[in-house]
Amino acid sequence: MMNGTSLGSQGKLYLDLIHKVLLNTIYEDPAQDPWSGQTFDPIKRERGLDWPSQAHTMIGNMRMSNLRRVVETLLANTTHGDFIETGAWRGGACIYMRAILKAWGVTDRRVFVADSFEGLPRPNESEYPADRGDKHYTFAPLAVSLEEVRSNFARYDLLDEQVVFLKGWFKDTLPTAPIEQIALLRLDGDMYESTMDGLVNLYHKVVPGGFIIVDDYGAVPACAQAIMDFRIKHHLTDPIHQIDGVGVYWQRDGAGELGRVDEIPFAAVKPVMTMLYRNDYVGQTYQNLGKTGT
Repeated sequence: MMNGTSLGSQGKLYLDLIHKVLLNTIYEDPAQDPWSGQTFDPIKRERGLDWPSQAHTMIGNMRMSNLRRVVETLLANTTHGDFIETGAWRGGACIYMRAILKAWGVTDRRVFVADSFEGLPRPNESEYPADRGDKHYTFAPLAVSLEEVRSNFARYDLLDEQVVFLKGWFKDTLPTAPIEQIALLRLDGDMYESTMDGLVNLYHKVVPGGFIIVDDYGAVPACAQAIMDFRIKHHLTDPIHQIDGVGVYWQRDGAGELGRVDEIPFAAVKPVMTMLYRNDYVGQTYQNLGKTGT
């Protein structure tokens, strides 16, 4: 089916089907978020702008396609390292990574699935003022248990020793994560604190030629601020590329020096869309529904 550096037609068909099933564009399940009216909207599912009721990923078709291109580029270029996602929800993006490794016959890389499996943390406003007013912790649909995510992997026959789960808050699990080299770092923590935890503890392990994908850059201002603060502080100038108006990515070329702490002039890349998931927008929506939480 493949020769180690490319994928045959059967492998492509397999991944195309996995892609559609993870997004559930086959059965078109309705959304469960407060803004989609409990309907299936193909435009929102294309760009990852809904919270599906059944699909195993909410990142949308364009970010899923980007993920596949990035992973297959790494494999074709034989760039060393494992893959990790910080913030996995139902596990769909990580399931896709594992499926790609399976289709390519790769047995010497692992997929790390880092999540609290309890939803997002309450904002630590004193230490991370950018997260002030964040309401993500009140959203029950964002809390998916480890047991459910493991079950989702098993449904695809992809739960094996190449999948490693890191359960807990990022500040506790990522500093000691048993991963030495990272080829792909996919950040999906929404908040400033969660995004910065991923960068501080894992970025130095990303190998030259590796990729960093940021799922929420164009959706959550605090996430974008964390990215820019880290890049400026550490003199990282690899160009940022947008995916779909929400997600972005860049490729590490090894030029940035993580030891540097001097802030230098930098042509900051701004978030590229009106913020759909702004804290005030989502918070007000949940107030209207009587679901603000405490």
